[in-house]
Amino acid sequence: MKTTNRFSILLAIAVLMTAVGCASTSTSTSTSTSTKEGTGEYVDDSVITTKVVAAIFKDPDLKSAEINVETFKGVVQLSGFVKDRANISKAVFVAGSVNGVTSVNNDLRLK
Repeated sequence: MKTTNRFSILLAIAVLMTAVGCASTSTSTSTSTSTKEGTGEYVDDSVITTKVVAAIFKDPDLKSAEINVETFKGVVQLSGFVKDRANISKAVFVAGSVNGVTSVNNDLRLK
């Protein structure tokens, strides 16, 4: 009888841990738009961010250390500093050309 109780408890713990592990992550408190990402969406956004950073790094005119990239549901947010307006346009173009990017929000500033 003790073995059955232990098994039931272990099974309940395993089910609870699985449910918690699959919970979505909250990234904002805005009520006007959806603010939660499922685990798969978070991973997709991380991949997009990595690809955008790599694409910016490959461009010799852009200083990737001064450009910050964040992604939420395929929308890329660029922030940081660049030396001229041409680099702002180039960074937006490079980010927008990455597979999976749905749009680019530009918050880049001139030095």
